[in-house]
Amino acid sequence: MDIIEDLKWRGAINQCTDLDGLTKLLSEKKVALYCGTDPTGDSLHIGHLIPFMLLKRFQLAGHHPYIIIGGGTGFIGDPSGRKTERQLLSPEKLDHNKKALTAQMKHLFGTKDFHIVDNYDWLSKIDLLTFLRDYGKLFSINTMLSRESVASRLKNGISFTEFSYQILQSIDFLHLYENDDVQLQVGGADQWGNLVDGVNLIHDKHPESKAFGLTIPLMVKADGTKFGKTAGGAIWLDPKKTTPFEFYQFWLNQDDRDVVKYLKYFTFLSHEEINDLAEKVKKEPWKREAQRRLAEEVTKFVHGEDEMKKAERISQILFKGNIQDLATDEVELAFHGTPQINIDSEPVDIVHLLVDNGVEPSRRQAREDVKNGAIHINGEKVTDIEATINPADHFDGKFVVIRKGKKHFTLAKVSK
Repeated sequence: MDIIEDLKWRGAINQCTDLDGLTKLLSEKKVALYCGTDPTGDSLHIGHLIPFMLLKRFQLAGHHPYIIIGGGTGFIGDPSGRKTERQLLSPEKLDHNKKALTAQMKHLFGTKDFHIVDNYDWLSKIDLLTFLRDYGKLFSINTMLSRESVASRLKNGISFTEFSYQILQSIDFLHLYENDDVQLQVGGADQWGNLVDGVNLIHDKHPESKAFGLTIPLMVKADGTKFGKTAGGAIWLDPKKTTPFEFYQFWLNQDDRDVVKYLKYFTFLSHEEINDLAEKVKKEPWKREAQRRLAEEVTKFVHGEDEMKKAERISQILFKGNIQDLATDEVELAFHGTPQINIDSEPVDIVHLLVDNGVEPSRRQAREDVKNGAIHINGEKVTDIEATINPADHFDGKFVVIRKGKKHFTLAKVSK
């Protein structure tokens, strides 16, 4: 099966400027293609990951991926998906973000037959008159105003700076076409207008050229909400922002209605294995085998096999309730997103521990919950209201894990 047929099967093609022409080109040669991202932050999140998964599939099929880290366009700001103007970032902040994103990309794509470029290198050399004469003359204001990224902003206003963004992105495609023989740009559905502009600019400059734009569908969950967001915010690729365990848990908790779609989008599993997992979702959904496979594959791709196995181990321990089986360094990973408090290293009675640290609202409520078996300390149920908790007893004296009810955890960090 060729890559276009594979992408169709995975539901990964939204629009293409000329799908028949692109299919023919891919049957004739290995092509260079690119996707871009602006360094507006120092980490990608899983929403950003979607078009780059497409790029990775082309890489695995023997094609030649390029990634633009938009040091030039990052100075300007992409209006796509925005209701208001972006805050302009300082050169120092942009440089910091570029270095962080470059490191992430190298981790995901490796360094073999893969190129990272910065559009600041060519956009910064274009003077104003050249920009207006050589490029601006080829863009219709009427067409630019009709683009969704601009049209949606007209009511509240858009600066000329962000209005010009689509021209700069088109220049990127032209530059890579002329200098690196890049013939395909891929991007999210919201980038369709910019991709079309880039293809048109190449055709204007080189009438006999073969250049194409391909977008992926907008990712929406079965319940109609936007993919990639949780109650706690975005799911980041940076392990300091979202730990590998939290990352693993995000995929493990996916809805049965979404999991097969995500297996197709975010893993490199064969069609046969995905179809087999889809059958298991229908027949044995309670086993959640598809979700486990999804969590394993995406966590391994983003964080590596060692971190995936650690996240899997923590997940299994927590599912069984054997918190005391966690290693000390795993405790903080497991409870990274839970409320955290600081406690003294001296032994303390259970009621004072709970009330003084805000786990319980009153001594009466604390005593009642302890008596009713609602309180667990380091995985062990405590029912004696006179019990003394010694922080030194578990996890090398560094942590005390408090559980109230079935799901409400508090991580107490022990001060020396």
